[in-house]
Amino acid sequence: MASMNSADTARWLNPKEMDTWLSLWSVLEWLPGRLDAQLREDAGLSLAEYNALSQISQAPDASIRLSELAVVANMKLPHLSRVITRLEKAGWVRRIPDPADGRYTLAQLTEDGIAKVAAAAPGHVEAVRRYVFDHLSPQQIDALGEVTASIVEAVDAPGLAR
Repeated sequence: MASMNSADTARWLNPKEMDTWLSLWSVLEWLPGRLDAQLREDAGLSLAEYNALSQISQAPDASIRLSELAVVANMKLPHLSRVITRLEKAGWVRRIPDPADGRYTLAQLTEDGIAKVAAAAPGHVEAVRRYVFDHLSPQQIDALGEVTASIVEAVDAPGLAR
């Protein structure tokens, strides 16, 4: 029995779509590595660690349930647990019981964690500017925002912790 995606029923990309897809694929593959390298060199953080710290910092009271953090950071709980353990050992995050429901655990930034995010953010933002926004006109930035919002909706990505 042939699958629905067999070669005779595939909706192949036209040349323009293929070029666009390959450009997007390159962004997906290469941009995270560039951002990770910048963070490691300038702040001693991996991109995953910075993402976790940043998401926690944006949550109310710089505190978020680990289960919610796993969703917004797009990490499986075992991976997130390893990341949070590294951040705890560095003194930037602490795990505390959720006062609203003790069945949950919160990740909360420490004062040192708040300082770490504040120190790492300028270099990270500069890298984002260097790799993305410095190469775009205001109209392209608007278009990129619209396009990526549509893709985020299609992949059903959760919003950022806020």
